Amino acid sequence: MREVYLDNSATTRPYPEVVRAVVEAMEENYGNPSSLHRKGVEAGRAVTRARETVAAGLGVAPGEIVFTGGGSEAVNLAVKGVLPGRRGRHVITTAVEHPAVLNACGQLKERGIEITVLPVDGEGVVDPGHLRAALRDDTYLVAIMHVNNEVGAVQPLDELAAVIAEFRRAGRRLLWHVDAIQAYGKLPQRPAELGVDLLSVSAHKVHGPKGVGALYVAPRTQLQPLVAGGGQEAGLRSGTENVPGIAGFGAAAAVIAREARDSNTAKKLFALKKRLVEGILAAVPGAVLNGPACREDNPRCAPHIANISFPGLRGEVLLHSLEGRGIYVSTGSACASRKNPGSHVLKAMGLKGELLEGAIRFSLSYTNTEEEIDYAVENTVAAVEELRALYD
Repeated sequence: MREVYLDNSATTRPYPEVVRAVVEAMEENYGNPSSLHRKGVEAGRAVTRARETVAAGLGVAPGEIVFTGGGSEAVNLAVKGVLPGRRGRHVITTAVEHPAVLNACGQLKERGIEITVLPVDGEGVVDPGHLRAALRDDTYLVAIMHVNNEVGAVQPLDELAAVIAEFRRAGRRLLWHVDAIQAYGKLPQRPAELGVDLLSVSAHKVHGPKGVGALYVAPRTQLQPLVAGGGQEAGLRSGTENVPGIAGFGAAAAVIAREARDSNTAKKLFALKKRLVEGILAAVPGAVLNGPACREDNPRCAPHIANISFPGLRGEVLLHSLEGRGIYVSTGSACASRKNPGSHVLKAMGLKGELLEGAIRFSLSYTNTEEEIDYAVENTVAAVEELRALYD
Protein backbone atom coordinates (compact mmCIF):
# COMPACT_ATOMS: atom_id res chain seq x y z
CA MET A 1 0.00 0.00 0.00
CA ARG A 2 1.38 3.38 -0.96
CA GLU A 3 1.12 6.55 1.12
CA VAL A 4 -0.31 9.80 -0.23
CA TYR A 5 -0.03 12.81 2.04
CA LEU A 6 -2.78 15.37 1.37
CA ASP A 7 -2.80 17.21 4.69
CA ASN A 8 -0.26 19.89 3.77
CA SER A 9 -2.31 22.70 5.28
CA ALA A 10 -1.78 21.08 8.67
CA THR A 11 1.94 20.61 8.13
CA THR A 12 4.38 19.62 5.41
CA ARG A 13 7.27 17.20 5.06
CA PRO A 14 10.55 19.14 5.34
CA TYR A 15 12.60 19.52 2.19
CA PRO A 16 16.00 17.75 2.17
CA GLU A 17 17.64 21.19 2.02
CA VAL A 18 15.78 22.11 5.21
CA VAL A 19 16.91 19.01 7.05
CA ARG A 20 20.52 19.69 6.05
CA ALA A 21 20.28 23.30 7.23
CA VAL A 22 18.81 22.25 10.59
CA VAL A 23 21.46 19.58 11.12
CA GLU A 24 24.25 22.00 10.20
CA ALA A 25 22.93 24.55 12.69
CA MET A 26 22.76 21.92 15.43
CA GLU A 27 26.10 20.28 14.75
CA GLU A 28 28.22 23.25 13.65
CA ASN A 29 26.50 26.63 14.18
CA TYR A 30 25.32 25.77 17.67
CA GLY A 31 26.51 28.96 19.35
CA ASN A 32 24.27 31.61 20.87
CA PRO A 33 23.80 34.39 18.27
CA SER A 34 24.26 36.96 21.04
CA SER A 35 27.71 35.63 21.96
CA LEU A 36 30.71 37.61 20.75
CA HIS A 37 32.98 34.67 19.98
CA ARG A 38 33.28 32.89 16.64
CA LYS A 39 30.60 30.29 17.35
CA GLY A 40 28.14 33.04 18.23
CA VAL A 41 29.06 35.02 15.11
CA GLU A 42 28.52 31.94 12.92
CA ALA A 43 25.10 31.34 14.45
CA GLY A 44 24.24 35.01 13.98
CA ARG A 45 25.19 34.81 10.32
CA ALA A 46 22.88 31.83 9.85
CA VAL A 47 20.02 33.86 11.31
CA THR A 48 20.90 36.85 9.13
CA ARG A 49 20.96 34.75 5.95
CA ALA A 50 17.55 33.29 6.77
CA ARG A 51 16.13 36.73 7.54
CA GLU A 52 17.38 38.04 4.19
CA THR A 53 15.86 35.09 2.32
CA VAL A 54 12.46 35.35 3.99
CA ALA A 55 12.41 39.11 3.47
CA ALA A 56 13.31 38.79 -0.22
CA GLY A 57 10.40 36.42 -0.76
CA LEU A 58 8.03 39.03 0.68
CA GLY A 59 9.64 41.94 -1.14
CA VAL A 60 10.54 43.72 2.12
CA ALA A 61 13.68 44.74 3.98
CA PRO A 62 15.39 42.18 6.26
CA GLY A 63 15.02 44.53 9.21
CA GLU A 64 11.25 44.30 8.83
CA ILE A 65 11.18 40.55 9.60
CA VAL A 66 10.74 39.34 13.18
CA PHE A 67 11.25 35.63 13.79
CA THR A 68 8.80 34.03 16.23
CA GLY A 69 8.09 30.63 17.74
CA GLY A 70 5.51 29.81 15.05
CA GLY A 71 2.64 31.21 13.03
CA SER A 72 0.30 31.49 16.00
CA GLU A 73 2.84 33.53 17.93
CA ALA A 74 3.34 35.81 14.93
CA VAL A 75 -0.43 36.32 14.75
CA ASN A 76 -0.69 37.01 18.47
CA LEU A 77 2.19 39.49 18.36
CA ALA A 78 0.38 41.32 15.57
CA VAL A 79 -3.13 41.29 17.03
CA LYS A 80 -2.29 41.82 20.72
CA GLY A 81 0.91 43.79 20.22
CA VAL A 82 -0.92 46.70 18.61
CA LEU A 83 -1.99 48.85 21.52
CA PRO A 84 -5.30 50.67 21.33
CA GLY A 85 -4.74 54.40 21.23
CA ARG A 86 -6.68 57.34 22.54
CA ARG A 87 -8.93 57.19 19.47
CA GLY A 88 -9.04 53.44 19.05
CA ARG A 89 -10.96 50.76 20.91
CA HIS A 90 -12.36 48.85 17.92
CA VAL A 91 -11.01 45.88 15.91
CA ILE A 92 -12.43 44.32 12.74
CA THR A 93 -11.88 40.70 11.71
CA THR A 94 -13.85 38.01 9.83
CA ALA A 95 -15.84 34.94 10.78
CA VAL A 96 -13.46 32.59 8.94
CA GLU A 97 -10.13 33.56 10.47
CA HIS A 98 -7.80 30.98 11.97
CA PRO A 99 -8.38 30.29 15.69
CA ALA A 100 -5.15 32.16 16.46
CA VAL A 101 -6.77 35.38 15.24
CA LEU A 102 -10.24 34.75 16.63
CA ASN A 103 -9.01 33.70 20.07
CA ALA A 104 -6.58 36.61 20.24
CA CYS A 105 -9.49 38.92 19.42
CA GLY A 106 -11.48 37.18 22.14
CA GLN A 107 -8.80 38.11 24.63
CA LEU A 108 -8.93 41.71 23.43
CA LYS A 109 -12.68 41.67 23.97
CA GLU A 110 -12.12 40.64 27.58
CA ARG A 111 -10.00 43.79 27.95
CA GLY A 112 -12.82 46.02 26.78
CA ILE A 113 -12.02 46.20 23.06
CA GLU A 114 -15.05 46.03 20.77
CA ILE A 115 -14.73 43.38 18.06
CA THR A 116 -16.67 43.43 14.79
CA VAL A 117 -16.71 40.07 13.00
CA LEU A 118 -17.47 40.41 9.30
CA PRO A 119 -19.63 37.73 7.65
CA VAL A 120 -18.65 35.87 4.49
CA ASP A 121 -20.61 34.63 1.52
CA GLY A 122 -21.34 31.00 0.66
CA GLU A 123 -17.82 30.60 -0.76
CA GLY A 124 -16.08 31.93 2.33
CA VAL A 125 -15.20 35.33 0.85
CA VAL A 126 -15.65 38.64 2.64
CA ASP A 127 -17.37 41.55 0.87
CA PRO A 128 -15.15 44.68 0.84
CA GLY A 129 -18.35 46.70 1.21
CA HIS A 130 -18.89 45.10 4.60
CA LEU A 131 -15.46 46.26 5.68
CA ARG A 132 -16.20 49.79 4.51
CA ALA A 133 -19.45 49.82 6.47
CA ALA A 134 -17.78 48.48 9.63
CA LEU A 135 -14.90 50.99 9.76
CA ARG A 136 -15.29 53.61 12.47
CA ASP A 137 -13.33 56.55 13.78
CA ASP A 138 -12.14 54.39 16.67
CA THR A 139 -11.08 51.40 14.55
CA TYR A 140 -7.39 50.82 15.18
CA LEU A 141 -6.82 47.33 13.72
CA VAL A 142 -8.16 45.24 10.83
CA ALA A 143 -7.24 41.53 10.78
CA ILE A 144 -8.23 39.73 7.57
CA MET A 145 -6.47 36.65 6.22
CA HIS A 146 -5.29 36.04 2.65
CA VAL A 147 -6.17 32.35 2.09
CA ASN A 148 -8.58 30.47 4.30
CA ASN A 149 -7.00 27.37 5.76
CA GLU A 150 -10.11 25.17 5.50
CA VAL A 151 -11.72 25.90 2.13
CA GLY A 152 -9.01 27.76 0.21
CA ALA A 153 -11.01 30.94 -0.29
CA VAL A 154 -8.74 33.78 -1.39
CA GLN A 155 -9.80 37.08 0.11
CA PRO A 156 -9.83 40.11 -2.25
CA LEU A 157 -6.80 41.86 -0.76
CA ASP A 158 -6.58 44.43 -3.56
CA GLU A 159 -10.15 45.57 -2.96
CA LEU A 160 -9.74 45.50 0.80
CA ALA A 161 -6.55 47.54 0.43
CA ALA A 162 -8.47 50.17 -1.54
CA VAL A 163 -11.07 50.44 1.22
CA ILE A 164 -8.39 50.81 3.89
CA ALA A 165 -6.44 53.36 1.82
CA GLU A 166 -9.61 55.42 1.40
CA PHE A 167 -10.17 55.33 5.15
CA ARG A 168 -6.59 56.41 5.80
CA ARG A 169 -6.78 59.28 3.31
CA ALA A 170 -9.61 60.68 5.41
CA GLY A 171 -7.10 61.11 8.21
CA ARG A 172 -7.90 58.02 10.23
CA ARG A 173 -5.14 55.83 11.54
CA LEU A 174 -5.38 52.07 11.69
CA LEU A 175 -3.15 49.06 11.17
CA TRP A 176 -3.87 46.06 8.92
CA HIS A 177 -2.74 42.54 9.73
CA VAL A 178 -2.88 39.77 7.13
CA ASP A 179 -2.60 36.13 8.14
CA ALA A 180 -0.72 34.85 5.09
CA ILE A 181 0.22 31.49 6.58
CA GLN A 182 -1.74 29.45 4.02
CA ALA A 183 -0.94 31.80 1.14
CA TYR A 184 2.82 32.05 1.64
CA GLY A 185 4.66 30.11 -1.04
CA LYS A 186 1.48 29.57 -3.07
CA LEU A 187 0.36 33.09 -3.99
CA PRO A 188 2.44 36.28 -4.41
CA GLN A 189 2.93 38.25 -1.20
CA ARG A 190 3.45 42.03 -1.53
CA PRO A 191 2.53 43.57 1.82
CA ALA A 192 4.39 46.84 1.29
CA GLU A 193 2.61 47.50 -2.02
CA LEU A 194 -0.82 46.78 -0.52
CA GLY A 195 -0.31 48.93 2.54
CA VAL A 196 -0.30 45.92 4.88
CA ASP A 197 1.36 46.77 8.18
CA LEU A 198 1.70 43.29 9.65
CA LEU A 199 1.85 39.93 7.86
CA SER A 200 2.38 36.55 9.48
CA VAL A 201 3.90 33.41 7.93
CA SER A 202 4.91 29.98 9.21
CA ALA A 203 7.80 27.69 8.26
CA HIS A 204 6.17 24.28 8.62
CA LYS A 205 3.45 25.13 6.09
CA VAL A 206 6.13 25.45 3.38
CA HIS A 207 8.27 22.37 4.09
CA GLY A 208 10.25 24.05 6.85
CA PRO A 209 10.60 23.08 10.54
CA LYS A 210 7.84 23.33 13.10
CA GLY A 211 8.12 25.89 15.86
CA VAL A 212 9.29 28.88 13.82
CA GLY A 213 7.37 31.66 12.10
CA ALA A 214 7.88 35.24 11.09
CA LEU A 215 6.04 38.54 11.25
CA TYR A 216 6.54 41.32 8.74
CA VAL A 217 6.39 44.64 10.56
CA ALA A 218 6.14 47.72 8.33
CA PRO A 219 8.36 50.70 9.13
CA ARG A 220 7.09 52.98 11.92
CA THR A 221 4.67 50.30 13.12
CA GLN A 222 4.77 50.25 16.90
CA LEU A 223 4.19 46.97 18.73
CA GLN A 224 4.36 45.93 22.34
CA PRO A 225 6.28 42.64 22.71
CA LEU A 226 4.50 39.66 24.21
CA VAL A 227 7.70 38.22 25.72
CA ALA A 228 10.01 40.29 27.93
CA GLY A 229 13.67 39.41 28.15
CA GLY A 230 16.95 40.14 26.46
CA GLY A 231 15.52 42.17 23.63
CA GLN A 232 16.26 39.85 20.71
CA GLU A 233 14.51 40.37 17.37
CA ALA A 234 14.66 44.16 17.61
CA GLY A 235 13.10 43.98 21.05
CA LEU A 236 9.91 42.37 19.76
CA ARG A 237 10.62 38.74 20.57
CA SER A 238 12.99 38.15 23.47
CA GLY A 239 14.62 34.79 24.01
CA THR A 240 17.61 33.08 22.43
CA GLU A 241 16.88 32.59 18.75
CA ASN A 242 15.93 29.13 17.53
CA VAL A 243 18.89 28.97 15.15
CA PRO A 244 18.19 25.48 13.72
CA GLY A 245 14.54 26.37 13.09
CA ILE A 246 15.34 29.75 11.61
CA ALA A 247 18.07 28.29 9.39
CA GLY A 248 15.62 25.65 8.21
CA PHE A 249 13.03 28.35 7.54
CA GLY A 250 15.55 30.19 5.40
CA ALA A 251 16.28 27.03 3.42
CA ALA A 252 12.56 26.41 2.87
CA ALA A 253 12.04 30.04 1.83
CA ALA A 254 14.79 29.69 -0.77
CA VAL A 255 13.17 26.61 -2.29
CA ILE A 256 9.65 28.03 -2.41
CA ALA A 257 11.00 31.24 -3.94
CA ARG A 258 12.34 29.18 -6.84
CA GLU A 259 9.05 27.33 -7.15
CA ALA A 260 7.03 30.54 -7.08
CA ARG A 261 9.13 32.02 -9.88
CA ASP A 262 8.38 28.99 -12.06
CA SER A 263 4.96 29.61 -13.58
CA ASN A 264 4.76 25.99 -14.73
CA THR A 265 5.15 24.81 -11.14
CA ALA A 266 2.29 27.01 -9.97
CA LYS A 267 0.10 25.77 -12.82
CA LYS A 268 1.00 22.20 -11.94
CA LEU A 269 -0.24 22.67 -8.38
CA PHE A 270 -3.62 23.97 -9.50
CA ALA A 271 -3.86 21.24 -12.15
CA LEU A 272 -3.41 18.63 -9.40
CA LYS A 273 -6.18 20.20 -7.33
CA LYS A 274 -8.49 20.33 -10.35
CA ARG A 275 -7.73 16.70 -11.16
CA LEU A 276 -8.61 15.73 -7.60
CA VAL A 277 -11.81 17.76 -7.36
CA GLU A 278 -13.18 16.85 -10.77
CA GLY A 279 -12.30 13.19 -10.27
CA ILE A 280 -14.14 12.96 -6.96
CA LEU A 281 -17.17 15.02 -7.96
CA ALA A 282 -17.62 13.02 -11.16
CA ALA A 283 -17.52 9.65 -9.40
CA VAL A 284 -19.17 10.26 -6.02
CA PRO A 285 -22.91 11.01 -6.16
CA GLY A 286 -23.88 13.95 -3.99
CA ALA A 287 -20.32 15.12 -3.28
CA VAL A 288 -20.13 18.92 -3.01
CA LEU A 289 -17.14 21.26 -3.26
CA ASN A 290 -17.19 23.80 -0.44
CA GLY A 291 -15.69 27.17 -1.26
CA PRO A 292 -14.85 28.93 -4.52
CA ALA A 293 -15.33 27.14 -7.82
CA CYS A 294 -12.23 25.25 -8.93
CA ARG A 295 -11.35 27.20 -12.07
CA GLU A 296 -7.94 28.51 -13.06
CA ASP A 297 -9.45 31.90 -13.94
CA ASN A 298 -11.17 32.22 -10.55
CA PRO A 299 -9.11 34.65 -8.42
CA ARG A 300 -10.93 33.53 -5.27
CA CYS A 301 -9.73 29.90 -5.60
CA ALA A 302 -6.45 28.93 -3.92
CA PRO A 303 -4.45 26.36 -5.88
CA HIS A 304 -3.86 23.87 -3.07
CA ILE A 305 -6.87 23.47 -0.75
CA ALA A 306 -10.08 21.58 -1.59
CA ASN A 307 -12.88 21.03 0.93
CA ILE A 308 -15.45 18.45 -0.16
CA SER A 309 -18.59 17.26 1.64
CA PHE A 310 -19.79 13.67 1.36
CA PRO A 311 -23.44 13.68 2.52
CA GLY A 312 -24.47 10.66 4.55
CA LEU A 313 -21.00 10.15 6.02
CA ARG A 314 -19.17 11.55 9.02
CA GLY A 315 -15.95 13.27 8.08
CA GLU A 316 -13.84 11.62 10.77
CA VAL A 317 -15.05 8.17 9.76
CA LEU A 318 -14.11 8.78 6.14
CA LEU A 319 -10.78 10.25 7.27
CA HIS A 320 -9.84 7.03 9.07
CA SER A 321 -11.07 4.89 6.20
CA LEU A 322 -8.76 6.84 3.87
CA GLU A 323 -5.94 6.54 6.39
CA GLY A 324 -6.35 2.77 6.20
CA ARG A 325 -5.74 3.09 2.47
CA GLY A 326 -2.62 5.18 2.98
CA ILE A 327 -4.22 8.57 2.26
CA TYR A 328 -3.82 11.34 4.83
CA VAL A 329 -6.39 14.15 4.91
CA SER A 330 -8.18 16.19 7.60
CA THR A 331 -11.63 17.33 8.61
CA GLY A 332 -10.58 20.97 8.99
CA SER A 333 -8.14 23.08 10.94
CA ALA A 334 -5.69 20.93 12.89
CA CYS A 335 -5.61 23.67 15.53
CA ALA A 336 -9.34 23.47 16.29
CA SER A 337 -10.65 20.05 15.34
CA ARG A 338 -10.13 18.33 18.71
CA LYS A 339 -11.35 21.14 20.95
CA ASN A 340 -14.25 22.49 18.93
CA PRO A 341 -15.93 19.94 16.65
CA GLY A 342 -17.80 21.38 13.70
CA SER A 343 -15.95 23.80 11.45
CA HIS A 344 -16.60 27.45 12.31
CA VAL A 345 -15.60 28.27 8.74
CA LEU A 346 -18.20 26.01 7.14
CA LYS A 347 -20.81 27.24 9.60
CA ALA A 348 -20.01 30.84 8.67
CA MET A 349 -20.54 29.85 5.02
CA GLY A 350 -24.00 28.54 5.87
CA LEU A 351 -23.36 24.78 5.79
CA LYS A 352 -25.54 22.61 8.01
CA GLY A 353 -26.40 19.00 8.66
CA GLU A 354 -24.86 16.38 6.42
CA LEU A 355 -22.77 18.86 4.44
CA LEU A 356 -21.19 20.11 7.65
CA GLU A 357 -20.68 16.68 9.20
CA GLY A 358 -19.33 15.03 6.06
CA ALA A 359 -16.64 17.56 5.10
CA ILE A 360 -13.06 16.55 4.32
CA ARG A 361 -10.13 18.85 3.51
CA PHE A 362 -7.58 17.79 0.94
CA SER A 363 -4.51 20.05 0.87
CA LEU A 364 -1.74 19.66 -1.68
CA SER A 365 1.88 20.68 -2.07
CA TYR A 366 4.33 21.02 -4.92
CA THR A 367 5.67 17.57 -4.04
CA ASN A 368 2.44 15.74 -4.93
CA THR A 369 2.19 13.93 -8.27
CA GLU A 370 -0.55 13.03 -10.74
CA GLU A 371 -0.17 9.37 -9.79
CA GLU A 372 -0.79 10.22 -6.16
CA ILE A 373 -3.87 12.24 -7.03
CA ASP A 374 -5.28 9.43 -9.16
CA TYR A 375 -4.65 6.99 -6.31
CA ALA A 376 -6.40 9.35 -3.89
CA VAL A 377 -9.42 9.76 -6.18
CA GLU A 378 -9.74 6.02 -6.80
CA ASN A 379 -9.54 5.17 -3.11
CA THR A 380 -11.79 8.02 -1.97
CA VAL A 381 -14.48 6.77 -4.34
CA ALA A 382 -14.01 3.22 -3.07
CA ALA A 383 -14.05 4.28 0.59
CA VAL A 384 -17.24 6.30 0.16
CA GLU A 385 -18.97 3.44 -1.63
CA GLU A 386 -17.90 1.00 1.09
CA LEU A 387 -19.05 3.22 3.95
CA ARG A 388 -22.36 4.08 2.29
CA ALA A 389 -23.04 0.40 1.76
CA LEU A 390 -22.51 -0.19 5.48
CA TYR A 391 -24.99 2.57 6.38
CA ASP A 392 -27.65 1.57 3.86
